[in-house]
Amino acid sequence: MNQGKRIFDLFWTLPGIALLLVPGLAIAAAVVIDDGWPPLYAQERVGLHGRLFKLLKFRSMRRAADRTGGHLTVGNDRRVTRVGRGLRRTKLDELPQLLNVVHGDMSLVGPRPEVPEFVQRYNADQRRVLELVPGITDPASIKYADESDVLALQADPHEYYVKTVMPDKIRINMQYAKRATIISDFVVILETVFGRGRVSRRA
Repeated sequence: MNQGKRIFDLFWTLPGIALLLVPGLAIAAAVVIDDGWPPLYAQERVGLHGRLFKLLKFRSMRRAADRTGGHLTVGNDRRVTRVGRGLRRTKLDELPQLLNVVHGDMSLVGPRPEVPEFVQRYNADQRRVLELVPGITDPASIKYADESDVLALQADPHEYYVKTVMPDKIRINMQYAKRATIISDFVVILETVFGRGRVSRRA
């Protein structure tokens, strides 16, 4: 990872963890009260150079939900808990990934890491995205902020994701990587936090 980018990540992440510790404990408690233990969910994702790692989230789905459905969340997915819906809507379920950033598995800004199932569908050109450090947010995530609703409109959400959404995400992130700077990363973070830059379902 670029040293300047790593310093940028830690500069914001370490104080962020300290500030969000108490709210994070409150979120964890809400998850447990709503649907039991555990409050966190660790999912295997593909990181830099194809290395597997465990991505952390506050659990927003019912326990063992990954064994009762696919990896995609489509529309009003019944596996999502009551508290989980609020966490997903506000993106607060992603907060534990600050620990992934500290560990070095992720950056604040970079392509969202995929599960192995989808990476196996990458062609040779798309696999170049694995040369980038994955991140908590990226320009593609901003564009597809309403991805679940978009997929719900499709006859075959899984195939639409693999053939349309996933390639577009990779294209967006590869283009962004060519011009990315610390300043542009900061802008992406602001757009993610404040919801700016989102597009309609037709995008």
